[in-house]
Amino acid sequence: MTQYVMSARDAGPIWIAGHEGVVDRSDGVAEVAAEYLGAPVRLVDLWGQPVDGKSPPNDGRAARLLIVEVLDRPDLLGPALKALRRAPLLAEAPVLAAIGPRAINQLDPAAGHADFVVWPAQPSELYARIRQLEWQTSAYASEEHIKLGPLVIDIAAREVTIVGAEGGRSITLTSREFNLLVALVSRRGRVLSRETLLDVVWGADYDGGSKTVDVHVRRLRAKLGEALPLQTIRGAGYVLR
Repeated sequence: MTQYVMSARDAGPIWIAGHEGVVDRSDGVAEVAAEYLGAPVRLVDLWGQPVDGKSPPNDGRAARLLIVEVLDRPDLLGPALKALRRAPLLAEAPVLAAIGPRAINQLDPAAGHADFVVWPAQPSELYARIRQLEWQTSAYASEEHIKLGPLVIDIAAREVTIVGAEGGRSITLTSREFNLLVALVSRRGRVLSRETLLDVVWGADYDGGSKTVDVHVRRLRAKLGEALPLQTIRGAGYVLR
């Protein structure tokens, strides 16, 4: 059975931002998102100002997702995101840009969005894009797989993959590195001492020093890079954020 590791962002509303005359269209993104995802939707303009009468009360939960409708004005995406990100509830929300078919070649890939959808689109296409984006930025665990952001661990096959926009990239780990990674990910949020990791990964009978933990951590960081949000707690050990 899969267990989803939900954050405040995942459980929160979907925010829709668009320029004047877009967010209140009868065939707009907001209606599709609300109907197909069953999520509360908050409507704002591109600069974060509420659209009167179009949003439920703000309950203080961080945004699960931010959809920005720029359609034929992709030049507005970067400035709009800069303004929208100032709102604490939007600071870490993944961004899906809705772009018009004639403006795709004008969309700046460095504008700050994680993905885009050509609009108008079929509801099923929007649903699939949103679910894919949430999958890439969420975490889940099951008996066979563990996922943390772009990092996917296949427990049974003992395989590790980093998933990105261009697909998956397989990472080769030694048996000990793999066991250490699983120990860290399955105890996410807990500070683990070197002694604890030695006991879990190397076993109680291991008579080597704790420095071997540091060596293997360095190897994991070198191979996984930013996909492994591991923090060193001086004098205490390690914690996976």
